[in-house]
Amino acid sequence: MRSPWSLGLALLLALISRATCLDIPLEVEQPPTITSHTPSPVIVLPIDDDITMRCEARGNPPPVYRWTRDGEEFIPPYIPTKNTDHSNGNFVLYSRHRATLQGKYRCYASNKLGTAMTEEIELMIPRVPRFPKEVIGPVVVDVGQPVILKCNPPEGVAPREIYWMSIGLQHIEQDERVSMGNDGNLYFSNALETDSRQDYCCYASFATIRTIVQKTPMTVIVKSSIDPPMRIPNLLVPPGVQTEVVLIKGKELELECIAEGFPTPKVEWIKMGEHLPARTKIKNYGKLLTISKIEKKDYGKYMCRAENTAGATVHYFDVIVEEPPKWRTEPPQGQLVVVGSDISIKCSVLGIPPPDITWKRNGEILKDEPSNRILVLDDTVLLHNARPEDTGVYQCEVSNTHGSLLANVNIMVMTMGPLMLTRDKQEYAVVQGGDIIMNCSVFSSPPPEISWAKDETPGTIEGERFSVHRNGSLQIISAEKEDSGEYECSAINTEGKSAVTAVLEVKDSTKIRDPPQDMQIISGTTAQLRCQVDCDDTLVKTLEMIWLKDGEEIPLAFMENFKYVACMLQIMNVNQSDQGVYTCIAKTSLDQTNASATLTVLDIPDAPVEVEMSEQKGRSVRLSWTPGSDHNSTVTEFIVEFEENQWEPGRWKELQKVPGNQATAELALHGHLSYQFRVYAVNAIGPGPPSEPTERFRTLPTGPDRNPENIKIQGHLPHQMEISWEPLLPIEHNGPGLEYKVSYRRLGLGEVWKEHLVRRHLLVVKNTPTFVPYEVKVQSKNGDGWGPEPKIVTGYSGEDVPTAAPRNVAVEVINTTVLRVSWTPVPLETVRGHLEGYNVHWLRTQSLLYPSKGPGERRSLSFPGNRSHGIVPGLKPYSEYNFTVNVFNKKGNGPHSDLVSFHTPEGVPEQVPILTASNAQTDSISLVWGPPLEAHGILIGYLLQYQLVNETTKEVGDSQEMNITGPDTTHWQIEGLEEGSLYRFHLSACTRVGCGPPLAQEGNTLAQSSISTQGWLIGTMCAVALLTLIALIACFVRKNKGGKYAGTLPPPQRPDMFSMDQGQSVTDQGRVPMSFHLRNAMLVQHVNTISVAQCVLLGTSDYMARQARQVGISWLCSTLLHPSPARAPGSSPVPLCCLVSEPNSDSQ
Repeated sequence: MRSPWSLGLALLLALISRATCLDIPLEVEQPPTITSHTPSPVIVLPIDDDITMRCEARGNPPPVYRWTRDGEEFIPPYIPTKNTDHSNGNFVLYSRHRATLQGKYRCYASNKLGTAMTEEIELMIPRVPRFPKEVIGPVVVDVGQPVILKCNPPEGVAPREIYWMSIGLQHIEQDERVSMGNDGNLYFSNALETDSRQDYCCYASFATIRTIVQKTPMTVIVKSSIDPPMRIPNLLVPPGVQTEVVLIKGKELELECIAEGFPTPKVEWIKMGEHLPARTKIKNYGKLLTISKIEKKDYGKYMCRAENTAGATVHYFDVIVEEPPKWRTEPPQGQLVVVGSDISIKCSVLGIPPPDITWKRNGEILKDEPSNRILVLDDTVLLHNARPEDTGVYQCEVSNTHGSLLANVNIMVMTMGPLMLTRDKQEYAVVQGGDIIMNCSVFSSPPPEISWAKDETPGTIEGERFSVHRNGSLQIISAEKEDSGEYECSAINTEGKSAVTAVLEVKDSTKIRDPPQDMQIISGTTAQLRCQVDCDDTLVKTLEMIWLKDGEEIPLAFMENFKYVACMLQIMNVNQSDQGVYTCIAKTSLDQTNASATLTVLDIPDAPVEVEMSEQKGRSVRLSWTPGSDHNSTVTEFIVEFEENQWEPGRWKELQKVPGNQATAELALHGHLSYQFRVYAVNAIGPGPPSEPTERFRTLPTGPDRNPENIKIQGHLPHQMEISWEPLLPIEHNGPGLEYKVSYRRLGLGEVWKEHLVRRHLLVVKNTPTFVPYEVKVQSKNGDGWGPEPKIVTGYSGEDVPTAAPRNVAVEVINTTVLRVSWTPVPLETVRGHLEGYNVHWLRTQSLLYPSKGPGERRSLSFPGNRSHGIVPGLKPYSEYNFTVNVFNKKGNGPHSDLVSFHTPEGVPEQVPILTASNAQTDSISLVWGPPLEAHGILIGYLLQYQLVNETTKEVGDSQEMNITGPDTTHWQIEGLEEGSLYRFHLSACTRVGCGPPLAQEGNTLAQSSISTQGWLIGTMCAVALLTLIALIACFVRKNKGGKYAGTLPPPQRPDMFSMDQGQSVTDQGRVPMSFHLRNAMLVQHVNTISVAQCVLLGTSDYMARQARQVGISWLCSTLLHPSPARAPGSSPVPLCCLVSEPNSDSQ
């Protein structure tokens, strides 16, 4: 009997709070703790390879392991290998040892502080299932008697399935009369003669080991009976009147009643005193009741009732629901206490029946101490005034008939100063606005008091943003830049004090500067979602961009149509599956942020469905349909199409448009056609696919709905008239035998209509007067009637060419190149057709400046309509022209009028082709030019204008001008200019009418300092120029005589450079006679009768080339060996260029 003190202590310890739960770092000595082991049971199949039994634990010192089997010490078979691991208690059961190793195993892990153990691990090695070999005699019964064929299947690895089949593997048919019970037997409530057979076979299938076994076939012989007697039901299963069923909570309840009797009984189920649970199912033709996941409230009395016309029988089931042991809340936890403390270990469990509890310490049975310092009170162990030697592993083992539980409870009794487990100077980083936890892991007994300080200043960690957790860690919420610095964690208890330092850096947070935006995109195009991010400079290398679609990450590396380029997600060839919510996640090692946008894909609408016809009449039908998806773009209209199989089978045509908010259409149709219809929708993206076609609908024949249109009356010959029209389309015939009735008569004479019935769409009426008006009408007709009354159109018979010419042709001057020509129109009756207009013809007979030139090209201009004058542009000034006029109709031209001659007045000249400034002095410049190619009159001289130009500001001074008389003048020396200045010169050629457009050129006078250094160059250049010209003339002479330099003039568009030392020359094409003139008193040389060539000294050959191309003449250059005296020292060589006139041009 326990003392009053022990009972009081038990009550006291039961009321005190639990000591600190164990969470001891491995750096501290502690008893073993099982971390993993093989769960029970272990079923070893014949097909399995070697089996590993696992047992792993942690502890300090590291634990050693041992095993027991069926309560006896067990030494596992040991075969050393290179991979043998001695840090755990695992061992391998090799297949050759398998047969002898069945049993219940337990693993123990021990060190100097205690022993932990596992629950029992049952190793099961089932045998291969077999039916026994036996001889089974036939079962002989009378008709109406019950039959039981026993299977007695062998035990084996679950799951096991039982089948009744014949030798030929045909299933035995089962019903209310014949069925298989849960025990595998085949039950016949009453036998029929058709049940007689010799091959009733029971098969047992074990899917886990892929095995099927067969029982010896059985024979049933049913004797015939004329009138078998009725029998009241009797239960074959279960026997007796009442059965007790004990079931574990959560399992499936199965209650079975199989009755025999004649006729075949029916089985009903009830629960006494209440309704059957909702989870109840009746199976096997009413003979089996099941309730899934049985609960405590399902216990009670159930009854089955088997009844036929002869009577009834019942059976009662007492259902008891039990459960294996389970923890009331959680398993008992380990405790760390100081020496002298009182300890209570409670093992709170539930179970039906109530579990038994066994207490052990380090694997050995724990008993009360005589001094009552240790008491074992059913589910509680009490330790009074704990000592260090009480440290160990306490086991609470709980069991009832349905299972067992085991808890290892580590108890540590010790006293120790704070041991810092967190590394000193640990660095932490957090982004601004984020939360951070800085660890301060400490172990001590008794537990320490922990405090934090920043920068060694007490009281600096205060406020709602700072909190110290129970495990000692410091949490800072919404970190700020000022939170950066060093933090000290101090731990103190009765045994001592310790401290560590943590370093915190607060960085800039990651932000999405340019988030993705909601967008609508057309299917098949490319969508671009931007996501531009800013983050702390120190976190750039860890920045990672992740894209989600509808919450799922997009694997960009494996998606061909997704690409991430320059802060942008590109989705190529977008389709409907790409629609959704896209989220951009910017993630660094410290934080992450995100932004989302909705991508809406616009596409063409889906095809309408359920297209149906209704209200079918002779030539009309009502069509209705159900619209398909518009794919985010509203349907604007529906297009109804038709196809008919008579004229254009297989070709679909548009019939009617329907607004997008309607889904029906009234269709008016043509007659005598077999139609089918389909519909497609149109939205802003485009037309969608068509629907499936309807069934065919045939319309009734009727007369034509309309007459031909676009009737044309014309005559290609003077005495006939052609009547043509646009025929009706084939689908407009409305019936067979289409024809046209053509009626015509002369207009205004009151004649009787002349009629013709034709099938073609053309009628030629012959022997008509020339160009007289007619009335015509065309009416359509088929075998079922006439079309509507036709409209009358008017037209004319065939045309002929006009017979009269315009009179009184006169010419009026508008300017030097434009004239007004007038005439008297011809009488309309002479036109003999539709008057189309008048033609004006003219010819330039000669130039008044060069009368010897032949006539030019003949030209004409048409003036439509009935008119009496016209404006003729593009004439040459100072020329003689001839004019005529004629009228024309559709048939052709009438005769020409009398010839009229006229002189165009004199005009202003064209621009001079060349202007160059040369021979510059301090106060003068020489100008050299060529005459205009077209003078347009008598050339009387030139107008020269010049201005001083500021070379810095480009401003120009006052303009000065002078008239240069004499048409042959091509050079001029301008005196009185300012020294070292830039001048701009404008030169125009003049006739008696006025001056033409000017040509501009700029030139510089010399400064006084350059005259002495360049004077010798002038003489040298002139000498070289003279020698060059002499060489050119000699070349032309020798060319005309043939020999080494004979050849052909290069084409005008190819400028060929030549130098004096190469001795090259140029000749005119086709040896056309040509003469050279060097103006400005330089040189004149005649060679036979060669045409004129003018040679001038130019500033640059490029300028010469541009000018030559503008006037369309050939050019040649010979580069001088010395710079021009008009240029500064060091400038480019100045070429001597010759302009060669085209032999047959009008220019001089």
